[in-house]
Amino acid sequence: MTKTQRVRSSGADRTFYAVNTLLGALFILITLYPLIFVVSASFSSGEALLRGEVWLLPREFNLEAYKTIFEMPEILRGFLNSVLYTAAGTFINVVFTLLAAYPLSRRDLYGRPVFMFLFVFTMMFSGGLIPTYLLVRDLHMLNTIWALIIPGAFSVWNMTITMNFFRGNLPEEMLEATQIDGCSDIQFLWRFAIPLSKSIIAVIALFYAVGHWNSYFNALIYLTDAQKYPLQLVLRDILINNQLDISSSQMDVQTIMRKEYLQDLLKYSIIVVSTVPMMLLYPFVQKYLVKGVMLGSLKG
Repeated sequence: MTKTQRVRSSGADRTFYAVNTLLGALFILITLYPLIFVVSASFSSGEALLRGEVWLLPREFNLEAYKTIFEMPEILRGFLNSVLYTAAGTFINVVFTLLAAYPLSRRDLYGRPVFMFLFVFTMMFSGGLIPTYLLVRDLHMLNTIWALIIPGAFSVWNMTITMNFFRGNLPEEMLEATQIDGCSDIQFLWRFAIPLSKSIIAVIALFYAVGHWNSYFNALIYLTDAQKYPLQLVLRDILINNQLDISSSQMDVQTIMRKEYLQDLLKYSIIVVSTVPMMLLYPFVQKYLVKGVMLGSLKG
C-alpha cells in the first residue's frame, strides 16, 4: 500500500464520527449561546429586552448601559478593588506555592513524608467558617485587604502540581552540577528552577487570578466598608439582591419604566465588564495551560 492510498472507514466508523461531531457541535452551541445572549442583551435596548426580542443578535443597538456603568462610582471603585485584590493575591499565592513546592520536590528533604501528610490533611479537613472567621477577627484583619488574601494564600492542589513539575523537569544532575560551583538552594531556585518553570507558573497564576477575580464570599463575610467591596460583590447586589440605586448615577433617569429598562440592561452589561479582564488573560497563557497541567500532574 502506497502512502497516497487511504484506509477506507467502515460504515460504523463513519457513523461514530458523525455522531461525535454532532454531539460536539451541540455541546458547543449549548455553551456559547448563554454567552452570546448576554453580550447581545447588553448592547440592546431595554424595551427590546423586556419584549423578549433578543435571541441571538442585539436589537435596537445602544450603549446606554455601558455609559451608565462608567458613570457609577461604585462600579469603577469595585473594578479597581478587584484589580488590586487579584494582583496582590495572585503574587502572594505564586510566591508561597513556589517556596513550598520546590523543597518538597527535593528527595533529600528531611521529614518530607510528614510535611506532605500535613499538607494533604488540610485538603480533607478544614476548620470551618466560624473558626476561620474568629481567627481572622483575632488577627485584626477584618475589613482589610488581608482578610481576602491571607486565608487563601496557599493551595495544596496547585502546590502538588508545581511540585511534580519540579520533580519531573529539574534533573538532579543539574542541581549537583550547580552545587559543585557553589550555588545555594535559593540561587538554584531563582536562577534555574523558576526560569525553567514558566509554563507551570503561568498555569497556577491563572488559576489563582481567576479565583480571586470571581471571589465574593470572603468579601461578603469579612468586609463591612462598601468602599472596599470588589466588583463581584457589587455584581452580586445587582443580580441577586437587586439593590442598585440607579438614581445615584449621573444619568438623567426620569421615569420608573426607564429605570426598569436600565436595570435589566445593567445586569447583562456588568457581567460583560466583569468577565472581559479574565478573558484577556487566556491568550497569553493558553500555550502554557495544557503543557503545564499535564506535565505537573503526570510526571512524578
